[in-house]
Amino acid sequence: MSLLYKLSIPLFLLDQITKLLILNNFELGDQKTIIPDFFNLVRVHNTGIAFGKFNDGDGSNIIFTIISLLAFLGILFFWIRGHFPGKLNQFAVSLITAGVAGNVTDRILHGYVVDFLDFYVGNNHWPSFNVADSCICIAASLIFISAFRKEDQTEAE
Repeated sequence: MSLLYKLSIPLFLLDQITKLLILNNFELGDQKTIIPDFFNLVRVHNTGIAFGKFNDGDGSNIIFTIISLLAFLGILFFWIRGHFPGKLNQFAVSLITAGVAGNVTDRILHGYVVDFLDFYVGNNHWPSFNVADSCICIAASLIFISAFRKEDQTEAE
């Protein structure tokens, strides 16, 4: 349980601080080039899910807030019951917890998720995202990797 606190809380705070910096220094749609032809800081509002899917749909922010809260509660329930054996899974769940908490906080406080990291190479553009999204994607990758690894149950304890 301590990994959950030691990793999730600092990542949640990093997510919220970076979003606050964007909200205070950028207008919606503003863009600042950091590395030409590769990386910008932008201000984008997302009421949908990953990559802006279902953005601005009727009630999408409320629906995805409820889904996220249920997922968050489910993760905590299964964590407490010991259903995430091994350090890799526990690390992944800590990342997911930080990510879900960060984006749900945005949805509740602002009515949208603040995205600001904008990467592209040439004409290939990746949809804007944030620290919370990064946590969730890394966690999903770790859970996928852990599915192919066999960890000793006692290692997790």
